[in-house]
Amino acid sequence: MPALWNDLKEAIQRSDPVRPIGRVVNLVGMIIEVGGMAAPMGSLCRLETGRFQEPVLCEVVGFRENRLLLMPFKAARGIAPGQPVTLVANRLTVPVGRELLGRVIDGMGRPLDGLGSLHGLPRIRLGESAPAAMGRCRTDRVMATGVRSIDAMITTAQGQRLGIFAGSGVGKSVLMGMLARQATVDVNVIALIGERGREVREFIERDLGPEGLARSVVVVVTSDESAVMRAKGAETAMTIAEHFRDSDNEVLFLMDSATRYAMALREIGLAAGEPPTTKGYPPSVFAALPRFCERAGWSDVNAMTAFFTVLIEGDDIQDPVGDAMRSILDGHVMLSRDLARQHHYPAVDVLGSVSRLRNDIVGPGDLAAGAKLMRWLKALEDNRDLVSIGAYAPGSDPLLDEALARQEDIRTFLTQGVTESSDLESTLGGLRSLTGTA
Repeated sequence: MPALWNDLKEAIQRSDPVRPIGRVVNLVGMIIEVGGMAAPMGSLCRLETGRFQEPVLCEVVGFRENRLLLMPFKAARGIAPGQPVTLVANRLTVPVGRELLGRVIDGMGRPLDGLGSLHGLPRIRLGESAPAAMGRCRTDRVMATGVRSIDAMITTAQGQRLGIFAGSGVGKSVLMGMLARQATVDVNVIALIGERGREVREFIERDLGPEGLARSVVVVVTSDESAVMRAKGAETAMTIAEHFRDSDNEVLFLMDSATRYAMALREIGLAAGEPPTTKGYPPSVFAALPRFCERAGWSDVNAMTAFFTVLIEGDDIQDPVGDAMRSILDGHVMLSRDLARQHHYPAVDVLGSVSRLRNDIVGPGDLAAGAKLMRWLKALEDNRDLVSIGAYAPGSDPLLDEALARQEDIRTFLTQGVTESSDLESTLGGLRSLTGTA
């Protein structure tokens, strides 16, 4: 009984009996202008649309001439001038805890899988800051992904943040499913932001599977939902991942995609009146991306390794979001459409990919083996046309002769079935055996 009384007393102390109320004065596109009240950026408001319609939950995204600018979390109908708007909370909160494992939730932490409510779980606020630079642990340990091409040539450290760069239809979702099932971590947090509705269930049942889902939290916001909800979905997933990391779990954070998150931020910024810059992206997008990505990585408790997929328009890596993400992250995995057309899966372009921490976590022998394989791949790429038309004379280039002799072995080593897993020792041993550096 005393514990219940203490909980009630704490709830009363936290409550705010006086809530500001404003009125709708204008609606332009997605922006609702509200007068007669003040509220901080990012706060939540409830708009009453009448007796026979549900209230509309909105977020404060800006101010203009003493008016609040609100964007609704879902398509709003029945909005009219003079309707009351009430401040609900200064910031959104989401449920956390191990009870989330195996669950599929939306951008506000509400269940989508029909497996029961999440009432009673502790809730924390969105939008925490990244760990302090001097409070982060250094890492010298490999985070094994189970994917040979990554573990051998783009070796990932615990707490590293990498981008998976590719155009559409090159195998990003399949690679994410392999990482979620096979990576040596305690918890996966997967953010599917702006996905087609059809692909969500396919990813969960086909690519992730029951084994991967059992240790995962999946946050889903489909492409037809509002820009505010898409942005909040990414924030919700990151907040849940931070909570697991702070609870001393090694976490793998997978987000598909960072580009759609940036597009949602662009939509919000432009609607609020920000000036467009590169390809229509306002400056706030390029300020938000590093703030978001820096929240991953090591803290003083444990590691959150992160993979962010990045859609590069027309397979152009110089796309503004792709260029910004490459400068923020600790490496990138390039997926090649040309390799995918050859049925080379996963379609990882080893020559175009890099892990900035590989030299710190891989031994000298494995580095030498990787360098030799890179030289072979480069020789094959540079001389592909000569070889294909029969213009190359064997013996002219000893390095190319070596590469040609081992070409099929290289392909076998770098390709892998969707359900096939390779442990780290086997992968590195296979690399040394392939290159003759064992």
